[in-house]
Amino acid sequence: MKPTLQAVADAVGVSRSTVSNAYARPDQLSAALRRRILETAKTIGYPGPNPTARSLRRGFVGSIGVLFTSRLSYAFTDPFAVRFLAGVSEAAERHGVSLLLVPIPSDLEDARRAVENASVDSFCVYCVGDEAWALDAINARGLPFVTTAPRDDAGPDDRYVGIDERAAARGVAAHVASLGHRRVALLGDAVLPDAPAGPLRLSGVDQVPHPTTRGRLAGFADAFAEVGVAWSDLTVLTATGNDRRAAAAAVAGLFDRPDPPTAVLACSDVLALGVLDALGEDADRPDVSVTGFDDIAEAAAVGLTTVRQPAEEKGRISAELLLDPPADPTAGHVLLPTALVVRTSTRPVPRS
Repeated sequence: MKPTLQAVADAVGVSRSTVSNAYARPDQLSAALRRRILETAKTIGYPGPNPTARSLRRGFVGSIGVLFTSRLSYAFTDPFAVRFLAGVSEAAERHGVSLLLVPIPSDLEDARRAVENASVDSFCVYCVGDEAWALDAINARGLPFVTTAPRDDAGPDDRYVGIDERAAARGVAAHVASLGHRRVALLGDAVLPDAPAGPLRLSGVDQVPHPTTRGRLAGFADAFAEVGVAWSDLTVLTATGNDRRAAAAAVAGLFDRPDPPTAVLACSDVLALGVLDALGEDADRPDVSVTGFDDIAEAAAVGLTTVRQPAEEKGRISAELLLDPPADPTAGHVLLPTALVVRTSTRPVPRS
């Protein structure tokens, strides 16, 4: 059997509480007594109090859970996610707490269990699509949370850190429209769950379940509606993942049509880079303007026109709202600024 705290107490000739204080409240013991207890514990092989049990007793784990609907590797490979988590980590380190990454399974019951069983003090809900089930599960645990997008149903005590997705997308689309583009394609990741890569038939943007994607597509549509291009005249494409290969697959065959789009507006820089990859593979393909969203490091390297949003700041403020909540609840409703960054990937529509 494993040595116990009582075994250490018996070996030293002190009470269980004295041994416990040697680990949890060292200021209650003399340095000599604490050293003797720890040396005895090491000699008999006692590893110390179980940290999980200790956390349960004190009601504080010392960890933030970060929810996202993707593979765990996404947190380390997606450029925007990496920057966002860097901001969360900066704040967590300053407050002496850790992070628990919680990827959400596709099965709803498994997803609920993941939230219910996560050993954390609070949740940062990052990019989980329809958030209602997650927030219900978090509220059932009585834990604070922050979301990374503004919510129409946010209560006065809810916290979010986001951007005006629709307005930001409208700005980049208006730039493309000002260059004369009217035949355009809009590209998002998993616009409809489980849909195959390529064009979609959508009666309206309200069919899109993911709030971030829905907001960006709505902003694109707003700008083109202002120049007389109806939603039904836009080509909506879905990729099966937010990666370059998925984006290239989504636009396969798009430019072989009799009247191909002259511009592709992507809901992320990663998707836009995949479109540029596809265009670069065939020198005979038409000159197409491409835009992204986020302004990751590689966007500048390839001259991608995009929307810049502060990823690290978004993560840092999200964590700060959980670790040091403001006295005024309305201060927990944060909208960050964005900026249109025009580069060489957008140009006037080619003249036939």
